[in-house]
Amino acid sequence: MRHLKTSEAAAVLGVSPNTLRAWERRFGFPQPQRSPGHHRMFTHGEIAALRDALQDGLSISSAVSRAREGLAGDSGSLVGALASFERERADAILEATLALRSLERSVQEVLLPTLDEVIERTGSDSAAWAFAVRWAGDWLRRARHLAPPSSRPGWVLIGEATSDELDADAPYVRALELFLARAGLEVLSLPARSVVGLSDLVATRPPAVAILAGARLDDDGVARWAYAMRPAGQIALAVYRRQDRRGGRMPELPRDPTAAQQRVLEITAGEPLPAAVAAAVGRAGIG
Repeated sequence: MRHLKTSEAAAVLGVSPNTLRAWERRFGFPQPQRSPGHHRMFTHGEIAALRDALQDGLSISSAVSRAREGLAGDSGSLVGALASFERERADAILEATLALRSLERSVQEVLLPTLDEVIERTGSDSAAWAFAVRWAGDWLRRARHLAPPSSRPGWVLIGEATSDELDADAPYVRALELFLARAGLEVLSLPARSVVGLSDLVATRPPAVAILAGARLDDDGVARWAYAMRPAGQIALAVYRRQDRRGGRMPELPRDPTAAQQRVLEITAGEPLPAAVAAAVGRAGIG
């Protein structure tokens, strides 16, 4: 995907860098990312969409609205492809979004909202949902295989507490795995119910963070999983997408994978969680 520096993006739009920054502050669009050197980078697709709208003589507010609508159209097209069981068309639509957004934003802004809409329209027991969520899981796994080798210290253990691959939270867990891997973290996902021998793993090689992901585990199961973390000492424990189940003393990560990724990166960099977790370990009431 092509990215532009602030000065390059401003030149494409025919404005000053200060004007571009003012548009970003006022409208939240175009939305920059940060390079490894912490420089602001804009996706060429967003800048091009905004340029085309401005060239039609629209005001900046109207141009931003049109550019956003054009980008949002990808989600509607993907819903149609999945509802029609068209795998190749779905692949093509999502690949096309990568010309306009980063992979993380394509997942966050197109893939996951599409799945939410499919399950809302058709229900969790529909053939359309089964097709859509399996397609999405395959796509996310393929993308993870292309992630660079781990480059950050520490690793992340994910205890997956979803029911199966048709669970509505399963693609969100896959997305978090992908985002963490692309950020340079080693990630190991295991079913949260598989606790036999887990204490040996964490005692031998303690993870930097252990995340209980999903809501399909009762309180006793959560307690057993947390108890298995005890040999690792004071590792950070957190929950992700536990919905309305009690969070106990384990802090909750944000529900969207982009924000959750950022929080995990902060933790692995040494920033403490906002609550102590030692008391949570081994207590039967957490979950």
